[in-house]
Amino acid sequence: MINKQSNVYTIGYITAMVVIVGAALAFTAMSLKDRQTENADADKMKQILQSVHVTSDRATIVEDYHRYITSTLVVNSAGEQINGVDAFNVNVTAETKRPLADRQLPVYICTLPDAGTKYIIPLAGMGLWGPIWGYVSLDSDGTTIYGAFFDHEGETPGLGAEITKPDFTDQFNGKQMFKNGQFLPVTVVKKGQVPQGDMDYVDGISGGTITSKGVGAMLDDCLLPYKAYLETLRNN
Repeated sequence: MINKQSNVYTIGYITAMVVIVGAALAFTAMSLKDRQTENADADKMKQILQSVHVTSDRATIVEDYHRYITSTLVVNSAGEQINGVDAFNVNVTAETKRPLADRQLPVYICTLPDAGTKYIIPLAGMGLWGPIWGYVSLDSDGTTIYGAFFDHEGETPGLGAEITKPDFTDQFNGKQMFKNGQFLPVTVVKKGQVPQGDMDYVDGISGGTITSKGVGAMLDDCLLPYKAYLETLRNN
């Protein structure tokens, strides 16, 4: 007869329960992996479309994405296309940590029935409390911003988290990336201030200084590598 009061029984029982629970959790995680990937992809598609002012619900997001995003490509910092790389699967956060010349730069080409062709560029950076990211869409001239979308992982509600709101994002509409022949990504400044130089600018979030600076740094770091590619759009 098994002595249920013994240390051997107790250790064996605990070990068996750990194995059973671990196996159940692993099975559940594997079962949900495809659904989790689908949800993450759908959320990314929704954010990309929001940068061109297209709003979709969960039921139609995949269909809307494939309707409006007519093609994608990946370029390098010289503006040359990189073959064999899926733009949607490029980890933009990881790319920002690589040398400029080695980066893979995704471009989403969008066709809007009433507004023509737009070029969407993904962004990734850091705010006050964690990662921030977004998408900026440009007109076919390669310089005029058509729309912008930003999101965050854990910025403070009412402060840094305001980067998601139209009061902030709508300021980017119509801003120029090239001024007087120079490539000058839009900068973010403290409200009421004006930057030195010719670059276009937007007002930062009141009380969200560090997050606003994070957005500005993200724009500089992520848009600068696209200079050569955007110049080809301007020339065409």
